[in-house]
Amino acid sequence: MTARLRALDAELDAVPGTVSVWCGPLGGPPVYARHPDATHYAASTMKVAVLAALYRADEAGTLALDTPVRVDNDFASAVPGAPRFGCERAYDSDSVVWERLGQTVPLRWLARRMIVRSSNLATNVVLSHVGLAAVAEVWRLAGARHSVTRRGIEDRAAREAGITNLVTAADLAALLAAIATGALAGPGTGEAQAGPGTAGIQTGPGTGETQAGPGTAGTLAGPGACREMLDVLAAQEHRDDLAAGLPPGTRIAHKGGWVHGVRHGAGVVLPDDAPPYALVVCTTTGLASGDDHEDPACRLLARVAAASWADLVDGRGDAQP
Repeated sequence: MTARLRALDAELDAVPGTVSVWCGPLGGPPVYARHPDATHYAASTMKVAVLAALYRADEAGTLALDTPVRVDNDFASAVPGAPRFGCERAYDSDSVVWERLGQTVPLRWLARRMIVRSSNLATNVVLSHVGLAAVAEVWRLAGARHSVTRRGIEDRAAREAGITNLVTAADLAALLAAIATGALAGPGTGEAQAGPGTAGIQTGPGTGETQAGPGTAGTLAGPGACREMLDVLAAQEHRDDLAAGLPPGTRIAHKGGWVHGVRHGAGVVLPDDAPPYALVVCTTTGLASGDDHEDPACRLLARVAAASWADLVDGRGDAQP
């Protein structure tokens, strides 16, 4: 079942640094994993947990998605008493949010820019409203074991104090699977809904209930909120890594992360005629240039995605990146 993925073992072993992979069905164990619990600097993958924290706050009635907030580049450090900090526009991949500096926009809009264009400025604004404790609760509910979000982006005082954001491939798979499982459930029933890209979500034998497993340790949000989060993740505009290895037009709800020495891709692949599955590849390697376009690490993620599709969807081993 994993012949193509396992054929990559030698290549992944030869990569300088650490390559972690988690690939498997929603609500089940991985069909292929390597170093799934190794910690990596999170880069922008932490934005998925921030997204979930915002949607949970909206459901709880403590912070509405359509709340208008001012876009300011001025944030409190995670280090008590440290100077306030801001993002650098040169390191942000989304110029649109910067054009709204000093203006008021809905949190929902910022959350979307945070994901689809990976806006650092939008992320810090959203995080300043939801709070680090709410993001920690998201990781806990997803069943994450090692991942933490302890500071905003470009909080240099926190970084110098050793306060950082970490993820593992297994924890990212758990988080994304929790969102997808909620999204694919029928309202109020806990049963999988049929529809494009939702075929065959794994359920307990004869019960119609989602099986326990990665991503099902707790309920992140209701079906409506999870469906909206999944749609935002599926609208991702940076498609150079995992998405590049899948057949054109394949629906994938995903988020990447990249800085110099780090390249991650985490998503839920949603084939039209096969069960959805979680795929996460985290790399800490000199192959990652930190560019938001193609680099050797980016192409490596695409090859893993192609192998996953060949094994889990085609079953013939003939898909190529």
